[in-house]
Amino acid sequence: MKFSFLALPLLAILTISAASAEAPELRVGYTMSATGSAAALGVPQKNSTELLPTEIGGIKAKYFVLDDGSDGTRAVANARKLITEDRIDVLVGSTIAPTTFPLVDLAAEVRIPLIATHPSVRLVEPLDDKRRWVFKVVPNDSLMADAIAANMAKDGIKTVAFIGFNDAFGDSWYAEIEKALGQWGIKLLARESFSRTDTSVTGQILKIIAASPNAVMVGASGTPAALPQKTFKERGFTGPIYHTNGVATKEFIRVAGKDAEGVVLPVGPITVADQLPDSHPIKALALDYIKRYEERFNIPYAAFGAHITDAARLLGKAVPAALKTAQPGTPEFRVALRDALETVQDAVMINGILTLSPINHSGYDERARMMVQIKDGNFKLLP
Repeated sequence: MKFSFLALPLLAILTISAASAEAPELRVGYTMSATGSAAALGVPQKNSTELLPTEIGGIKAKYFVLDDGSDGTRAVANARKLITEDRIDVLVGSTIAPTTFPLVDLAAEVRIPLIATHPSVRLVEPLDDKRRWVFKVVPNDSLMADAIAANMAKDGIKTVAFIGFNDAFGDSWYAEIEKALGQWGIKLLARESFSRTDTSVTGQILKIIAASPNAVMVGASGTPAALPQKTFKERGFTGPIYHTNGVATKEFIRVAGKDAEGVVLPVGPITVADQLPDSHPIKALALDYIKRYEERFNIPYAAFGAHITDAARLLGKAVPAALKTAQPGTPEFRVALRDALETVQDAVMINGILTLSPINHSGYDERARMMVQIKDGNFKLLP
């Protein structure tokens, strides 16, 4: 027997229509650097939006994804469009420092939660009235810097030189590594910088080598970080070379080639998921993401893509509580969601175990970092 709305009383039809229209829907906006200098990081993020769940926190989820081209001005324009035209409830992004930091002011201005997918601790600290709208699903660079400094001290390194991006990413990493090295009594001899789009850093590298450091630290991310790495090798530097977790991609290894061998860096657990014991809390989650990503796109995964699915996972923990106060699509819901995010406890993410609070918007601990070395074209877990 065929079902027909014509067989229903008018009141029943109106009731069904109203219920359908009033079904809550979470609208999530993403801006990411899928093109431009940060594409090696942003493409895995954009791809990962295709792996997001159709429901979050028990309600339908709708996603709006824009590319900011690795440009901060465009990232802000994207966010304003997502907020005003697409009426999103929460903003996620962006990929690099220049495209993420401008979003902090905007999130506070319009009072919308921002889930940042960038590691800088400066996005959430000091936790003032502006940053109270920002939450992170990426471990802080300060957490990673501490691991690097501890590894250097273990290996007897006494002096270090630094070269990094001439932007907020490089500045933040320099500040954090300087602080971490100081705690271990390691002296920072020199600092040089370069642009993400530079084609040569020979002058800077020669200055660093002239300072005779025991080791060097490269405060860069993505494939642009291969430039100083290759130049150090070309100019005969034989000491240890450390990088940030921003180069934990196969693409960096491909671009740096044989010169990547021996690089030491901190990574999140997903990068070495297959090397973890079965009892590790994130192993199954990470391997499932890797499997789905590589089957879907037929290319190697990159850890940065997992930040996108972790953002959805975090929302899944907070949305049910927010729904008790207000409905999506309202200013009240945005406030309720922000408040609910501060109550998330012991959430298993691909990047680690996340606990948030009113005084901590990036609550990862040491379980979110591991030291590895690039050997034979792969990331090998250090003992």
